[in-house]
Amino acid sequence: MATAVLDLEFERLPPAITVLEHYSRALILLRLRGRPVGQALLPVVGGQVGGADFRNALMHAVDWAFWEHWLHNYLGWEEARATHPAPPAATVAVCTRDRTEDLRRCLAALVRLPDNGQELLVIDNCPSDDATRRLVEGFGSVRYVREDRPGLNFARNRALREAQHEIVAFTDDDAAPDPNWLRSLRRNFDDPLVLCVTGLTMPLELKTEAQEWFQRLGGFRRGFKRVVFDSAGHNPLEGWHAGAGVNMALRRSVIEHIGPFDEGLDVGTPTRAGGDNDIFSRILAAGYRIVYEPEALNWHRHRYTWEELRRQFHGYGAGNFAFWTRSFLVGRELDVLKQAWDWLHEHLQSLARSFLRRPGSMPLDLQLAHFRGCAAGPWAYLYARWRLRRNNHNKP
Repeated sequence: MATAVLDLEFERLPPAITVLEHYSRALILLRLRGRPVGQALLPVVGGQVGGADFRNALMHAVDWAFWEHWLHNYLGWEEARATHPAPPAATVAVCTRDRTEDLRRCLAALVRLPDNGQELLVIDNCPSDDATRRLVEGFGSVRYVREDRPGLNFARNRALREAQHEIVAFTDDDAAPDPNWLRSLRRNFDDPLVLCVTGLTMPLELKTEAQEWFQRLGGFRRGFKRVVFDSAGHNPLEGWHAGAGVNMALRRSVIEHIGPFDEGLDVGTPTRAGGDNDIFSRILAAGYRIVYEPEALNWHRHRYTWEELRRQFHGYGAGNFAFWTRSFLVGRELDVLKQAWDWLHEHLQSLARSFLRRPGSMPLDLQLAHFRGCAAGPWAYLYARWRLRRNNHNKP
């Protein structure tokens, strides 16, 4: 059974909500005066969300994050945070490869953003045909750049070089930013030590079993409270707590401060992932900050099929251990060994629960795919680095 995804304003809640009969549950994003403040998962009973008393069911389902925001709003408290009257202008970059239908939806959302002088940029990464170029030409305000070296981090670095503005906001081709997304990212760059801002990512739909499980196992959730990450309070080797590459903005000068994205990591390389974790880790390790801003809302279309989800979990495992391998070999981070040991201890317990089919455990085939990816990660990174050196050596 599928899950309906609903976006509701708390101050304008209807007395009841009816959805199509094939939905068994509803995932509700709750806003307060437009600001995302919480979520709730409610059953669908007789086609109605939460049963006959929808509002009461919703109030019992939301967590403390909602009530904290509600209390601050009720008391008239405003978060004390200095902001520049005019945040820096931004370039929005979408790195894509052969996914025109997803990209069409993403660009349609981007061109509807409020006009604050932003530049819209598509980096077409090693395309198999000219379909993406032709699609982008239909959006007159979007600039097209082709990057023929395969790999997401090649595309990200190209975006940083091509961008006309100091702030470069990245979203994926299978995502659709909310109208206030870019403004919420930009205003958090008032602190010169902030090199990166990330945001909240919610599912665009939950129609298939694979999409349901991805969301159930965490998805891209980082909560509804603004958090400032720095190395004093957060381990740089756990930079993924700060957000995900599907929803992040960087200063273009990040290259000068900590270097570019590692082109041996992430989609399109043997490592399959890890590029965002690595850049977050290096930002924190260098003494800079990352802000997680839940008002910067993005909607993501999760993978449709179980095979896609299995490959995704394999990639997450490979990317994580590839990132740790880079941190150990390049960054000389000896704490990686402890991180890997702690990870192994925790996930062996999780694997045991999956073998025993304990309630709430991850499906066994996803666990095994993840473990296989972890085992392959270090060798994948070493091979990717060797391939990069070989290609650079063979350049005319």
